[in-house]
Amino acid sequence: MISIDVVSESNLWSKKIKKPHLFFNSLVHAFPKKYRFTKKKVSLTILLSNNINIKKLNKKFRNKNKSTDVLSFPSEKKVDIKKSPYIGDIIVSYEFINKPKILNSLEFKNKVAKIFIHGFLHLLGYDHIKLKDFKKMLVEEKKIYKAIKTKIVKFV
Repeated sequence: MISIDVVSESNLWSKKIKKPHLFFNSLVHAFPKKYRFTKKKVSLTILLSNNINIKKLNKKFRNKNKSTDVLSFPSEKKVDIKKSPYIGDIIVSYEFINKPKILNSLEFKNKVAKIFIHGFLHLLGYDHIKLKDFKKMLVEEKKIYKAIKTKIVKFV
């Protein structure tokens, strides 16, 4: 089972997702069985951030002086859930996700879900530097999103 600790450093998030802890934990409970880790205890942290802070982190850790939608920091280079059940941290920028600013709550949640899935797969070791890896990751993203998309509307 996956447990998510959600931390928000921006009040903007509460405009679109009233209960982020419930939202993200509900998402992972709807993941395909392969990614739910039903017989293991797996945990991660999500930081709900903004463009200013994610830009600082992107500069510090990736040497890219720009904001981005999501950053993922795996706890280990090679994920081994048996050794360490904590798989890492995901940081998401509100302003980056909320483009255009006219997104309604459901559209926003769908974008957040997609970017969360992307960050989650990074924590599990997926990458998209090479084209073949990009294609492999994209297939997995689509599988996960397909499993949860009809349920997003029900999530708080």
